[in-house]
Amino acid sequence: MRKGSTSNARECALCVLVACRRSDAWADASLKAQLGKASLKPHDAALCSRIVYGVMQNELLLDYYLGAYCTQKLDHLQPPLADILRIGAYQILFLDKVPDHAAVSESVELCRTNGRSAASGLVNAVLRKVAQNKENLPPLPQDTFSRLSIAYSHPKWLVERLTALLGDAAAEQFLRIDNEASPITAQVNPLKTDGEALVRELSGEGIEARAHAWVPGCYELSGTGDLTTLAAFYQGRFTVQDAAAKLVTYAAGFEKGQDVLDVCAAPGGKSFAAAFAMENEGHILSCDLHENKLKRIREGAQRLGVTCIETACADGRVFREEWAGCFDTVICDVPCSGLGIIRKKPDIRYKDARELKALPEIQRAILENSARYVRPGGVLVYSTCTVLPEENENVTDAFLSSHPEFIYEEFSLPNGEAAPGYLTLWPQRSGTDGFYLSRMRRRDHD
Repeated sequence: MRKGSTSNARECALCVLVACRRSDAWADASLKAQLGKASLKPHDAALCSRIVYGVMQNELLLDYYLGAYCTQKLDHLQPPLADILRIGAYQILFLDKVPDHAAVSESVELCRTNGRSAASGLVNAVLRKVAQNKENLPPLPQDTFSRLSIAYSHPKWLVERLTALLGDAAAEQFLRIDNEASPITAQVNPLKTDGEALVRELSGEGIEARAHAWVPGCYELSGTGDLTTLAAFYQGRFTVQDAAAKLVTYAAGFEKGQDVLDVCAAPGGKSFAAAFAMENEGHILSCDLHENKLKRIREGAQRLGVTCIETACADGRVFREEWAGCFDTVICDVPCSGLGIIRKKPDIRYKDARELKALPEIQRAILENSARYVRPGGVLVYSTCTVLPEENENVTDAFLSSHPEFIYEEFSLPNGEAAPGYLTLWPQRSGTDGFYLSRMRRRDHD
């Protein structure tokens, strides 16, 4: 990398994108690792992040326009040429502060520094054409599904699915939000401070914290850098968690002194929210398959001053006899497609749809097993961060049809909305991540 140049940002962005293609890595994790190694200046790190997420969010649209000016198909180009072209085109079409000539020349330089000097002429020619025609780009297809798929860079199958669920207008709103910057939401730790004090403390650090429109104790942050460097963070006065996830506490109705099981707990956000609601009185058993993830939960609990959490390595599908009928509340936040958090993880949209079809079976298995841990009269909470019925109400409906000892039970959200035992949150309606919540009560006598 060349020192002292914003090309460092572009080279880092290219490294992240290449890692995502080659090793199927997640963009957020790869970006964090790359920035940790590169030691970029803050403005260069910000540019790198913007390019990575911008390319991911607009990949199909970028490829559509690049394809109009490239004599070769992008998927036929040798790596990493396609991503070099995308990086250049993204800057030309979306970053007004980057001059077109700089975007072109730096992309040509990326060819040279990555062993693709022979292709520098191609990259130069294609990006110059994009720049010359950016006010007169090829029109998008006219049919609705193709147009929305390309315009918002979502696979066509997902556009079709969302349109069937929401209608054309609401589906387009959902797609548009997916490509917006995800808000950073802090949940205040009531064990150590209160909202007003936290807002004042963060303001002193140059960070604006605005109360969430309708979820108490949650604050949307702006002007942030690395939150982990803040005294308020490492001293445990807040944790980062979307407002939708906090709503699990409303569905569960936690009380002081309860025994709670969090079946798929990592990274611990719902366990922490439960501890806050229980005023750190009671017992929470937080489980995960992997010890390294359990370590993160323990570290988080220590930072937050939470002492009621214990961790255990466990597979949510494998029955533990010693836990049978032992818990007042069981949280079952299952692995899912993640289609409600695309704005946080833009690469989720490109998952193979065929792989997603296997998820409901896994979700049903975890729910079936978890139900055995609920004591008579206790509560079973099932949640996901997706919006697809086949992973949500279809799973809970099927469970209840074969388990008459459980019933849906109404719960209320802090905005006054009553849910008849289950609820899907849509970003364009709720201002939160896409999320599914359900509350099921085990009868006192089966």
